Amino acid sequence: MIESALASFGGGLLALAEETGQFILLSRSTLRWLVRGRIEWRQTLIQMSRIGVDSLPVTAMTSFFTGMVLALQTGATSKHFFNTPLFVGTVVAFSIVMELGPVMTAIVVAGRAGAAIAAELGTMKVTEQIDALYTLGTDPVRYLVIPRLLAFLVVLPLLTVISDFTGILGGLFVSQVKYDIPAIVYWHDIVDNMEVRHFVHGFLKTFVFAWTVAMVSNYKGVSTRGGAEGVGRSTTAAVVVSMTLVLVLDYFATALLNAAGIT
Repeated sequence: MIESALASFGGGLLALAEETGQFILLSRSTLRWLVRGRIEWRQTLIQMSRIGVDSLPVTAMTSFFTGMVLALQTGATSKHFFNTPLFVGTVVAFSIVMELGPVMTAIVVAGRAGAAIAAELGTMKVTEQIDALYTLGTDPVRYLVIPRLLAFLVVLPLLTVISDFTGILGGLFVSQVKYDIPAIVYWHDIVDNMEVRHFVHGFLKTFVFAWTVAMVSNYKGVSTRGGAEGVGRSTTAAVVVSMTLVLVLDYFATALLNAAGIT
């Protein structure tokens, strides 16, 4: 039994090491093509539309209701301790702009666009379309991976900005309807306490999340094996790994930004 457990543990470590090595090789090849500057701009624009425009409604709705919940909880808590809702706008804005906006947007886009990328590339892999690109003299990294990565790097920060704004609007809606806080007081709370560096703190993290989600989704897609069942496994793994890494990297990115004074 002990030997079986050790064998299983060792096999898992070897599989993880192999996956990590393949992911690093894909990242290196991607960086090499980016440095060369040979980019499929038409494919990039198509992916920007699929990832950005198609994800906009769900990200905006998610952020709007997140802002509503934050305002509801903040108002209830401050009313319990101070008999009046205080600094609702400040708490909502800081929470969304610095943390929840970037993280929630990355997670939602990973669940929607990341899964679609992994499924699309996985299907191309098991049907040997990617092998056909090699035969035709086209590098799949340049034709498939680079456009999706660039699209993520462009649209995810933009989606985050929109999510920040809609989340603050959601908080404003609850503040006015539930707690009778005038809109001018709500906005003054935000303007008086928030600075540009607070926005930059959250905005910079979106590029880390964009790179992570894009590369994980691409890697899981192009490394798919096992037919239709393998496509399903790759899609699930892409979403789970992307979401987990977003939450893990959020901590380290926040720590680095705080150390750099961007807080």
